[in-house]
Amino acid sequence: MDYAPASPAPSAADEPRGRPRVLLTVEQAAERLAIGRSNMFKLIKTKQIASVRIGQLRRVPATEIDAYVERLIAEQNAA
Repeated sequence: MDYAPASPAPSAADEPRGRPRVLLTVEQAAERLAIGRSNMFKLIKTKQIASVRIGQLRRVPATEIDAYVERLIAEQNAA
């Protein structure tokens, strides 16, 4: 059965002034994938999802979330 995981609709906090966020906190990225913060850090550590540092802050490009989900779907469809 093929389906795309439902990602939660971005909240007003995710889209300041109507524009989607380019970078997400680790917690926001985890929420979009419906996983915990620890699992999100594991995906970052294993380089399954790219992240960037801005000073001491770690951010996840929003495009990385979509790319990760697409890779998961492609891998599962290939199996």
